[in-house]
Order: sequence, then structure tokens, then C-alpha cells
Amino acid sequence: QVQLVESGGGLVQAGGSLRLSCTASQRTYNLMGWFRQAPGKERVFVAAISSSSVSRYYADSVKGRFTVSRDNAKNTLYLQMNSLKPEDTAVYYCAIRQYGGTYYSSDQYGYWGQGTQVTVSS
Repeated sequence: QVQLVESGGGLVQAGGSLRLSCTASQRTYNLMGWFRQAPGKERVFVAAISSSSVSRYYADSVKGRFTVSRDNAKNTLYLQMNSLKPEDTAVYYCAIRQYGGTYYSSDQYGYWGQGTQVTVSS
């Protein structure tokens, strides 16, 4: 059973930056992703990256502002978030895709972290 632990969330002003980290308890060769959930809303896809880092995917709402990366030697996934907006406020979750479906569907991911809060003030 793989365990994921996120860190790096916090409170930042609009236009600021944060870097989220997600460390896995063991090496994974699967695609990994970030999702977020704002209060009263469903969990939505943010970004994903293949095992080799060759393929990276982003939601339109974060494209050009967020960068997903991973360090397989450290079993760690990252999300660099720049030019943050108040609408980026949410709990951010990392996950490992367990099934072969689309990268943006949360039901294709089998392992999830506990989440880290990101709050962007205006």
C-alpha cells in the first residue's frame, strides 16, 4: 500500500508563488497527478506527469502558470504554482494513477494523499 504525503501549502497573496511536494512511501512507475477541491465543489484535475516526465498535462485554468515535475530518485512529485489567483484556493491532492483510463479522471487514480490547503488572498 503506497502512502502519499503532501506539503508546501499555505496562505499567499494573489500573484505569489508556492511549491507543493508529494512524497511517496515507495517508488512508483505510474503516471502521477494533482487534483484540487474548492469548498462546495467537486475535485478537479490540475496536472499530471508520466513516469519518465516526458508527458505532462495541465488543466486549461493553470496552463502557463503551474509546472508539474517529479524526482523519481526521491519518490517525490512537485507542483510549482506561479501567478496565483484567488480562484486557485483549494485543497490540493496528489495521486497515483492505478488504472489505464484518462489522466484527468479522478476515478482512474487509486492512491491519494491527505491534501494540503492553498489559500490565495486578493
